[in-house]
Amino acid sequence: MNMTTVTKGLSRFVLRTSVALPLLLAPAVSVTVLEAVGVSGSFAQAQAAEQKTRKTPAMRESAFKYLGKAQEAADAQNWQAALAALKEMEAGKDKLNGYEAAQMYYFYGYVYYSMEKYPQAISYYKKVLQQGEENLPVALEVGTLLTVAQLYFVTEDYKSAIDYLNRWFKVSDTVNADSYALRAQAYYQLGDNAKALADINQAVSMYEKEGKVPKENWFGLQRFLYYEKNDYKQVANILEKLVKHYPKGEYYKQLAGMYGELKREDDMLHMMEAAYIAGALQKEKELLNMAYLFMGAETPYKGAKVIDKGIKEKKIERTSKNLETLAQAYQMAQELQKSIPELEAAASMSDKGEIYSRLASIYLDLDKNEKAVDMGAKALKKGDLKRPDQLYIVLGMANANLKKYDDALKYLKKAKDDKRSEKFASQWIAFVESEKEREEQLAM
Repeated sequence: MNMTTVTKGLSRFVLRTSVALPLLLAPAVSVTVLEAVGVSGSFAQAQAAEQKTRKTPAMRESAFKYLGKAQEAADAQNWQAALAALKEMEAGKDKLNGYEAAQMYYFYGYVYYSMEKYPQAISYYKKVLQQGEENLPVALEVGTLLTVAQLYFVTEDYKSAIDYLNRWFKVSDTVNADSYALRAQAYYQLGDNAKALADINQAVSMYEKEGKVPKENWFGLQRFLYYEKNDYKQVANILEKLVKHYPKGEYYKQLAGMYGELKREDDMLHMMEAAYIAGALQKEKELLNMAYLFMGAETPYKGAKVIDKGIKEKKIERTSKNLETLAQAYQMAQELQKSIPELEAAASMSDKGEIYSRLASIYLDLDKNEKAVDMGAKALKKGDLKRPDQLYIVLGMANANLKKYDDALKYLKKAKDDKRSEKFASQWIAFVESEKEREEQLAM
């Protein structure tokens, strides 16, 4: 094998071992590191551009043979054989120059990473850096710093990850938005929210200046950090971007909540309605809150439809209280005919007579006096009424309309016993007595 052949093979080998880890690392690590794959992916270009800026010892044929043997085993994913070749090479490490040792340790790191033995991988990658600048191509040093930082992410040693990231920031000329986002997440994991916010803001700003849409999880971290600062205006601004670029029902709900905090009631209603349309409101409490918002915004019919649909889909429980709210929404929307069946169902399920009392009043207004009397009787039977005097007046008037004057007077006199209704009841008593007398005279 002549030296030209060795040199060509060596170039291919160094490129393969130097680039392999950052590219292979992504699938096995957390989302944080995965998002930084753009940083790692720049390593090959960096090596090609920078290797000529630092002279390093050449790799000799004897060292290349060992590494080639390890590479062959690694290609077959025979990690034990790869380690055996490397250990055989390491046995003669006194004869290796600094560059050869660095490549050997780098390959050790790669093999241990591939075996998911991350602490051992970190240890060997750090040995690469210990060979000193005079033995390391610039790109190998830069790439190894980032690789160690990424592996510390995998092992959740975020302090060490930041230490190596900061070293990498100082020497790399490929720092980009992904780099800042990666470091932001490390600072966040350590609880340093101020530095995390500064870095994630930088990442977002760099993307936006290039006309690119920042990544969803960048906005997510940014939103959380501003929320921790109680900066709801900024949180709303970020959520508006999320709704625009990554429309999800959850973001509509969160933005509606922020509009509520900012006293932007109209915007809150519109955003909640968007969340409802998007199907993001599934829980009973959420759906009822949506209905209450519609009712409060003087669009009660929309509120009634939300409750009605929720009950039919069994997302809202068919309870007396919920049916009463549905009936109330219909009443507010001047849909009395739709409210009555719901009120009657609610009344039958209630252990109190209050709803029957309301029904008696509604039927009286509709001039359905017999129904009013019937509902009033049910109300009295169930009892526990807030204002029985008002029900007595309703029953008095309904019976009077039916010309049942004795029954009317009986209820009106009961109403008169309550000072709150005394005056009104007295007027009706006088009227009913005169009508009774008139009817009796006509009968004669």
